[in-house]
Amino acid sequence: MDNNTRHIQIWDDCLRIFQQNIEPARFDVWFKPIKPVSIEGSMLTVEAPSEYFVEYLESGFIDIISKTLKRVIGTDAKLSYQVRPVQDEKPMVHPMGPQAAPVNRPISINSASLAQSNPGADKFPGLVRYNIDPRLNPTYCFANLITGDCNRMGITAGVNIANSPGRNSFNPLFLFGGSGLGKTHIAQAIGLEIKERQPNLVVLYVTGNEFQTQYVNATTKNNKLNDFMAFYSRVDVLIVDDIQELVGPGSQNAFFNIFNHLHQNGKQLIFTSDRPAVELQKFENRLLSRFKWGLSVELTRPDYATRLAMLKARARREAVVDIPDDVLEFVAARVNSNFRELEGTLISLMAHATLAHQDVTVELAQRLTDKIIGEEHVEITVDKIKATICDYFNISMADIESKSRKRSIAQARQIGMYYCRNLAGNCSLANIGAAFGGRDHATVVHACKIVNDLMSTDKTIKQYVTDIGKMLKPADNF
Repeated sequence: MDNNTRHIQIWDDCLRIFQQNIEPARFDVWFKPIKPVSIEGSMLTVEAPSEYFVEYLESGFIDIISKTLKRVIGTDAKLSYQVRPVQDEKPMVHPMGPQAAPVNRPISINSASLAQSNPGADKFPGLVRYNIDPRLNPTYCFANLITGDCNRMGITAGVNIANSPGRNSFNPLFLFGGSGLGKTHIAQAIGLEIKERQPNLVVLYVTGNEFQTQYVNATTKNNKLNDFMAFYSRVDVLIVDDIQELVGPGSQNAFFNIFNHLHQNGKQLIFTSDRPAVELQKFENRLLSRFKWGLSVELTRPDYATRLAMLKARARREAVVDIPDDVLEFVAARVNSNFRELEGTLISLMAHATLAHQDVTVELAQRLTDKIIGEEHVEITVDKIKATICDYFNISMADIESKSRKRSIAQARQIGMYYCRNLAGNCSLANIGAAFGGRDHATVVHACKIVNDLMSTDKTIKQYVTDIGKMLKPADNF
């Protein structure tokens, strides 16, 4: 291998391994921008876009980076970073350049005429001067977000956007996932952080349904379509929540023009949806393709540790009544679908404690969660999890409870402990350990950590966990 190109070949070998073990969206965002610089001995030097980029790589991917380098270079492998000078950065190139006119465009935004009128960020042609209310809830800030595997990518991208709105690789940011998983919280947290850092920027939060209603009013009642378009053309950061509700062809056409204008002028776009862009119904292809220009992030169901951390943080913040840890642990184990149901349960507990003068107990929590989860909720027990594990891996109950360290059995046992910790209601670490052959709580914690780590680096383990989750909760497609 030519010494002048050795570093390039080594990094290409590393990239192939990263690509096999990291989700495509995360690989594209965090590994493609890295450039190999040189290699001296076992020290590989690479170039990264920013200090923030390096910090995230070190915190989010350190394990797989370390293992991959040792595999490619050797056990003494080391990695050194250089931060790319700002002046070396190429300007962002949009998939559709400024000269490419969209097809079938009856609505136009004339930037030149707007510039001549010079209305400023808070004044629009035909409208009186006023300050725009960003319509953000101060409770939905980054400080009130609990980070877990379910939302880490979204929060990380959000922080990056807040640092440089419109001047990043995440434009637009498309957050999607089921109800109550924190899409609105993250989207608004970005807006709040931007307003805190750059108060002069115009930030606007609106739902897809509200945008559609505004469009209809502007075209049918008030004859103010030009004012409507001019208003949105002056926004610096546009947050559209529940974009799937924007189904009218006329409003979609208006939004298409607004999207083009804002994106081409380096403004930040943030969207949330209850499904990925590819599954949106009654949307024009030209609009769907633009949703995919930046970064799409799926928010998933929070695991037990994240649910418990969220409950503890919210209980401390409210500080209305002291809720025992065993109650919070029970709620975190029992209510496992989303953050919204967790918050609802916690608020109900505090209301009963303050208004009905009741002690907050596990029994009270069980009655409340029965009402929130519903009568059709089928409790997932340790025995059910163990039986499912044995069925999936074709092993016996004696195998899973044995002292055997055979890889296939140990792996099945660890996945069983992982699911007991995350899905089995009111089950302590000690109880889980006892159910799997009399193991201690430290063994259970270690097993859960192993499974969590392997899910991000081993596709086979991730498939095992996904398949078993569907067997345990088929209706929820866990």
